[in-house]
Amino acid sequence: MLKAVRAKLHGIRVTGADLDYHGSITLDPEHCEKAGIYPLEFVEIWNKNSGTRITTYVIFGEPGSGCCILNGAAARSCQRGDQVIIAASDYIEPKGLYDLKPVVLTFTEDNQIDRVLRYDVYSSDKREFDFRILEDGS
Repeated sequence: MLKAVRAKLHGIRVTGADLDYHGSITLDPEHCEKAGIYPLEFVEIWNKNSGTRITTYVIFGEPGSGCCILNGAAARSCQRGDQVIIAASDYIEPKGLYDLKPVVLTFTEDNQIDRVLRYDVYSSDKREFDFRILEDGS
């Protein structure tokens, strides 16, 4: 078994931090649905500004708000305006990589979806497990 990326929000900006909340990251459910991220699912968060990496669970905020709010202890890891990468993962057998096709959303400065990409692992003439990034629908 290996741990593989299943869904990713790339370059979304932090819209708030609430140290006094009981913990988690609050995300726009419309973004989560499009990427395939579930409420209460644990995700990894990588701050592109500071390099900080944390793990916490997802709760849903206001649909259409573009929110990305770090709560509780996670609020110490980011500041409003920081760009973060949020990744959900799963444990699979290596051959399962061929069927995985994770959705990767990229974002504009105001947290609107910019591009919808898919990671694709395939077998090529060069190697058994090759990799490419596809625009959704390709």
